[in-house]
Amino acid sequence: MALIAPICVVVGVTFARWVSPVEAVVPALFAVMTFQGALNNRFREVAEVFRRPLLLLLVPAVSLVLMPSVACLLARLLFADDPQVVCGIVLEYCVPVGVVSYMWVGMYGGNRSLALALILLTTVAAPFTIPLSLEALLGATVELDVAAMMGRMLTMIAVPAVLGMVVNDVTRGWGERVLSPALGPAARALLVVIITANSTGMAPYLATVTVETFCVAGFVLAFATGGFALGCLLARALGRDAADTVTACFCCGIRNISAGAVIAAQFFPAPAVFAVMMGTLFQQVLAGLMGKALGRLVDASEG
Repeated sequence: MALIAPICVVVGVTFARWVSPVEAVVPALFAVMTFQGALNNRFREVAEVFRRPLLLLLVPAVSLVLMPSVACLLARLLFADDPQVVCGIVLEYCVPVGVVSYMWVGMYGGNRSLALALILLTTVAAPFTIPLSLEALLGATVELDVAAMMGRMLTMIAVPAVLGMVVNDVTRGWGERVLSPALGPAARALLVVIITANSTGMAPYLATVTVETFCVAGFVLAFATGGFALGCLLARALGRDAADTVTACFCCGIRNISAGAVIAAQFFPAPAVFAVMMGTLFQQVLAGLMGKALGRLVDASEG
């Protein structure tokens, strides 16, 4: 994936005109991915996460409070002459944990139940946390269509996740043993399609490349790398096992850029949209690189 992800981004940007229609079915593709991943969970496993809620509380605190605050401080120092870029950078780190992190967690032996709980928690809270964060950090008042956002997240995450766990529980593990492996290759192929489709939104903003473009790109790359590192450090500081470390790493590092791009396009000018979309360029590549390193950690712990 470290090689495939950047290729997907390049294809999405280069052939945006032909690939962009696929964006209409991305929510459905996400739903299929979520269902396949949820087949590896049972309700009692998710319930167990809430019995040990420390990571469930600290990961959102890092990703939704600490990172937006630090991003705002650094962006104001580095891009003081362009408040629109500052808005985009802050917005990028106010959005919830990316749904696709669930796929990465599953591929590299992470705690799927914890990942699912984190995605659901931050997504459900997003219609309230995003406006509050923007108001506190930027003084920007943003009104979101809460019903529409909640409806999309229900169809993309909650409903297919519950359905997958129901199938696995009712079939007494057949879903995990047989159906999930059978759907696994298709789910990975869908991930490639999703990354490619989401990358098309960057095409208009890469038409004119300036010095500031490279500066914003460098900042986003460095800060996104820091998100993955913070997740790893948090889990290790708490003495968690390799599976929880993988999950914290991806859930701190991967954001729902699609949600951020929609909000930016609706309420902010083009420079802010570009700053948000830069996350698409880097986070999947970084996820692939981090996954390779974390995969060795999981193998070592199992060995």
